[in-house]
Amino acid sequence: MPEENFTNTLYTNDNLFVLNGLNSDLVDLIYLDPPFNTKRLFSAPIGSKAAGSSFKDMWNWQDVNEAYLDTLAENYPALTDFIASTSVVHSKAMAAYLTYMVQRIVEMHRVLKDTGSLYLHCDPTASHYLKVLLDEVFGKNNFRNEIVWCYKEREISKKYFNRKHDIIFFYVKSEKYLFNPTRLLEPYSKGTIKKFNYTDDDGRSFQIRGKGGEYTGKQGLDIKLEQTSPDLVYRDYLDKSGGILPRDWWEIPFLNRAAKERTGYPTQKPLALLQRIIKASSNEGDIVMDPFCGCATACVAAQQLGRKWIGIDVEENAVDILIERLSDDAGMFKDFVATKLIPKRTDLTLEPPSQSVKERLYKEQNGCCNGCGNEYLMKDMEIDHIIPKAKGGGDYYENYQLLCGNCNRIKGKNTMEFLRIKIQTRKNLLKEKIIFGE
Repeated sequence: MPEENFTNTLYTNDNLFVLNGLNSDLVDLIYLDPPFNTKRLFSAPIGSKAAGSSFKDMWNWQDVNEAYLDTLAENYPALTDFIASTSVVHSKAMAAYLTYMVQRIVEMHRVLKDTGSLYLHCDPTASHYLKVLLDEVFGKNNFRNEIVWCYKEREISKKYFNRKHDIIFFYVKSEKYLFNPTRLLEPYSKGTIKKFNYTDDDGRSFQIRGKGGEYTGKQGLDIKLEQTSPDLVYRDYLDKSGGILPRDWWEIPFLNRAAKERTGYPTQKPLALLQRIIKASSNEGDIVMDPFCGCATACVAAQQLGRKWIGIDVEENAVDILIERLSDDAGMFKDFVATKLIPKRTDLTLEPPSQSVKERLYKEQNGCCNGCGNEYLMKDMEIDHIIPKAKGGGDYYENYQLLCGNCNRIKGKNTMEFLRIKIQTRKNLLKEKIIFGE
């Protein structure tokens, strides 16, 4: 499938399956505003554009797709130990949430180009845990900023300092990353502009600055110093930089109930916030992806700024909201696709099941079934897709495993999670029979 067929598309399905079906090195910028593990149920109010939309921000192990757990443990053993420890330090729910998140972060890292960036939006509920996941998957040296988004709302708490900021972690995939801070220059204050108190023959305003340090010459003497000691000072022109480079704290108003762009979606973020991120870390024509797109703010902002986009959300109402927002905010949209189908990767070598594939898998699995873990002869094992084709899996070696005939029949066209639940249920029933003598 050509690259353009992935873009300007809203996928309504589990983002893990969609991510797994996207090609590697495809996306220029990823912004995600995932659930924060707040243990709350969010719903849009009746009468709003997003009425009927809701999501559960409460987590347990049923939310984790076990089809990916073996790969996670194999490739990130230290990370799996860390997540296991959070079930003791914090809770089992936090461990389940972090497992859910890291499975997706690993896939986001794969689909991101070497020049790409990721911005993960979170709050103090789990931000410190999520940063450890990002450090491990992206590499701690690829961390660039902890951006603080400050906003004002009613201050009602008298038990602690009122919490009026979110955290956005900014990571890159490599040192070749794209970054355009000059697009976000802030205007100089009137006080700063007054310091540019000289004008050259072309009418350009400048001030005298020291080389290698701040110059503190008295007004009227600095021009003389420039003439006598040009190696110590230089002219700083007002129009050269154009403004103040962006800081790591952003004051952007929170969307109030009367805001024109508000849809009623419970965790909607302002367009100004997404536009700032997209301008800084992408160019026109680049691909922006939001794997938790909700009411599609990132998709709308990307289209307004001339970028392509990929949106993913499990909530089907996201389609209607996106169509309405793109119509209102970006004019008549073009090449927009909404689908429940999972994309198919085209960057992997297709390898139909064969005897040689079976022999390689048998050796790698040490003769054991990848479901029940029991040892079998190779003739009693069957090749199976780890991720079913219906969930985005394909005929490539990385997606094959060997199961015994019994496990393969139980699993059928379902995920490994389904198989393991069935196996565990049988073990529990057997244990009860042994204990109670039934």
